Amino acid sequence: MDALLVGIITLAAIILFVREVWPPDVVAVLVLGSLTVFGLVTPKEAVSGFASPATIAVGAMFLLSAGLRETGALSGVARFLTRVGINGPLLLLVMMLTVALVSGFINNTAAVAVFLPVVIGVARRRRISASKLLIPLSYASQFGGVCTLIGTSTNLVVNSLAVGAGLSGFGMFDFAPVGLLLVAVGMVYLLSIGWWLLPNRPITDVPADAYALNEYICAMLVLDGSRLIGRSVKQAGFGAGSEIVLVELVRDSKRILAQDEIKITQGDTLVLRGAVDVLLELAPREGLRLESETPRGVALEGDGLQLVELLLSPTAFANGRSLASMESPWLKHAAAIAIARRGSVLHNGLLSTPLLAGDALLLLIPSEDMQALREDTDFIVLSTRENPSERRRHAPLAVAIVIAVVAISALQWLAVEILALLGAAAMVIGRCVGTARLYRSVELRVLVLLAAMLPLGIALEKTGAASTLVSVLLSLLPVDQPIIALALIYALTALLTEVVSNNATAVLMTPIGMALAAQLGVQPEPFLVAVAFAASTSFSTPIGYQTNTMVYSTGGYTFRDFLRVGIPLNLLFWGVSVWAIPRWFPF
Repeated sequence: MDALLVGIITLAAIILFVREVWPPDVVAVLVLGSLTVFGLVTPKEAVSGFASPATIAVGAMFLLSAGLRETGALSGVARFLTRVGINGPLLLLVMMLTVALVSGFINNTAAVAVFLPVVIGVARRRRISASKLLIPLSYASQFGGVCTLIGTSTNLVVNSLAVGAGLSGFGMFDFAPVGLLLVAVGMVYLLSIGWWLLPNRPITDVPADAYALNEYICAMLVLDGSRLIGRSVKQAGFGAGSEIVLVELVRDSKRILAQDEIKITQGDTLVLRGAVDVLLELAPREGLRLESETPRGVALEGDGLQLVELLLSPTAFANGRSLASMESPWLKHAAAIAIARRGSVLHNGLLSTPLLAGDALLLLIPSEDMQALREDTDFIVLSTRENPSERRRHAPLAVAIVIAVVAISALQWLAVEILALLGAAAMVIGRCVGTARLYRSVELRVLVLLAAMLPLGIALEKTGAASTLVSVLLSLLPVDQPIIALALIYALTALLTEVVSNNATAVLMTPIGMALAAQLGVQPEPFLVAVAFAASTSFSTPIGYQTNTMVYSTGGYTFRDFLRVGIPLNLLFWGVSVWAIPRWFPF
């Protein structure tokens, strides 16, 4: 009966994850509560995930990544791409090698957050479509992440569950032989077949093109006798949330960000956002003269105002909230211009539109608010302009700390979670990152999801639900061959991770992999490696992995683009992994 209950809870969790009814961390907490209420885990087991070495290690790796990011150490590596005088597939190769190397030692999401604006900038300068580079950017971060124990949180989760089951676990570079082979296979694919399958979207070197602003922004001169003279922005009906919104006005050659209380005077140039047909009807009615129909003639920037492209982080607390409901101080002085979302661009109702992970936003903000914006962990600034606050002189120390953590962990002198925490403390002591900024860098939703899901793995194992499922799977196999079972466990994990969080997938599939090995009478390591690799390499959908979500809107991709490029790569990784894993991890 207990096994059946665990099975029902697991199935319900998968359905909720796929349908995205609630955020993944909320679903995970509901799973945890259900397991506890039905007595499937003890209260001690229920909270064990919050003290799990995997949860601690993942959180500590966020802290180490913050030190590298704040000192600009990663930005220095990223800027290398802007200096190399190469183009086309060669540029793609250098980018993938660089990102894969970095992703082997820091969180994949952090790596892509650093490289994303750089790659967009390089693509625009070299006149290459960004759509040719951004999917490979996401994939390369996944290639590199599987090569080390700390490269991806999934490896840490699988290792923690293995150690909890009494196994010896994995060392820092135990995954490297198979991982490096997959890196090579993935890069060859993207440089050949993948390059041909990648979409070649029109090159957009200015926001006007990327966000289709030429159809939604006009500059209009306030003529003598206009009914708008003397009215405030709010009284004129141009305030936030209106059909036509005043973005800024130009008065005496000075640009002023629109505020509700500002009064309109004769000779002002109004930069208005709205449907172009509505704007053209407005002009004769209100005594306005069209100055420019395209944003190429409307200089949105200048006089302390800056046009900024942002990306909503996949783990942002602002996910599902509108701009109007957020309390960030810098947002009070910002004007929303457009939102790019999964193949479409929104221009109206921007303040009231609930934001989704991966949304790209175009905002006009005062330059003095840029620092506060960069410190908002909910958003990734897609601008390649330098951050003047970066603690660049501490970058060598930050790199040295990470190298020390990796080296000592490889020698197995201390557990990786302890080393990572000590490394984070060293980052603060060495002034690589401030304490407040350090704690803001921790992605709490990821940690709650992981900690709340780990007891499900305990329940699957202790109630026999995992063994029952394995017995059913083995009865469907033509023969009891470990290599066939390995192919099956990899395929099931790869399919599940396309629609469910990679960490949740690892928690679900690791006990099943260990139970499968036990019933076949073989070593569990090959199955654990298969679960780790399959859960960490999600190529076929833009929602299966956080880095895919990050490049979805910014690259102008469609869901079909990921299917076309990703399915062959998933199949290729499946075949190579099933062949290679037993050679380094014998049955």
